[in-house]
Amino acid sequence: MIATGGTIASKNSGAGLAPALTSRELLDCVPEIAQVCVADTVQPFNVDSTNVYFSHWLEIARIIRENYEKYDGFVVTHGTDTMAYTAAALSYLIQNSPKPIVLTGSQKSAYLRDTDARRNLADAFFYCVDDGASGVHIVFDGNVILGTRAKKTRTRSYNAFSSIDFPDIAVMRDGKPFYYIREDKPIGAPVFYSVMNPNVFVLKMIPGISPDIFDYLADHCDGLVIESFGSGGLPNYENDGFFLKLKEFIARGKTVVCTTQVEREGSALDKYEVGRKLLDCGNVLEARSMTLEAVVAKLMWVLAEARSEMDAERLFYTPVAHDIF
Repeated sequence: MIATGGTIASKNSGAGLAPALTSRELLDCVPEIAQVCVADTVQPFNVDSTNVYFSHWLEIARIIRENYEKYDGFVVTHGTDTMAYTAAALSYLIQNSPKPIVLTGSQKSAYLRDTDARRNLADAFFYCVDDGASGVHIVFDGNVILGTRAKKTRTRSYNAFSSIDFPDIAVMRDGKPFYYIREDKPIGAPVFYSVMNPNVFVLKMIPGISPDIFDYLADHCDGLVIESFGSGGLPNYENDGFFLKLKEFIARGKTVVCTTQVEREGSALDKYEVGRKLLDCGNVLEARSMTLEAVVAKLMWVLAEARSEMDAERLFYTPVAHDIF
């Protein structure tokens, strides 16, 4: 078990909840785990997941890589706020894993009497020891969600995570997974990656935003994710300012991905004129049905691995764990 902090490990500090419980204290909260496996623990950091970013993803992946041959599976306890980002990042950093890598957390601290923490942690281990488990998943509120399809959609309720545009993999009942989808277990060794390019920015379009924002972004990021309206596209506001600025941005060797602010059903840039004009600006990649979390993590991975514009396009459109279709 790799403990990283989050609500599941929090106590009231007097200034609000803050991670305080150790990994061993968390395990002690759920004695039934000892009935299904022998669990070792490590705690590389103990932080609120709001503070988790790419360096933490790389550290978790490094720990799993260095211990991969020693264990049958890995459980990562994590705060809920950025758990979907971490699950997506691990899906790209550790590909084709025959062994399960399971993330979980809670909406209330394991320290409290009335909490979802104990059930979630138990379910994570019960899924992890199942023969059908492999790859990166989130186990939360009895649901098993693919790491590339998860999104936090509620801030208080126990059913905090949803699988976006893809079915849940399984549901946990009495300590056993009942599968909706039987995934083929990868054959052979997993493929590990150890580098990401964090210079990615997400630009959320709002009505009336100025195209001059591209001048600033061109000096500060290597990859840009445009969260556009509806099916996708850029406004022109009676001129072509956005399209001209975007062409200049791309000409500087930047990688652009267009996605949508709409949570479900994805983008379709070829549907409307505003989307087709965006495609005409140059090598604009389209996220289609990917979650924003997966787009951000994949773009960081692609920018670190690609050796050319064509290579970046190939990597981005190559499906990883059902992230794009």
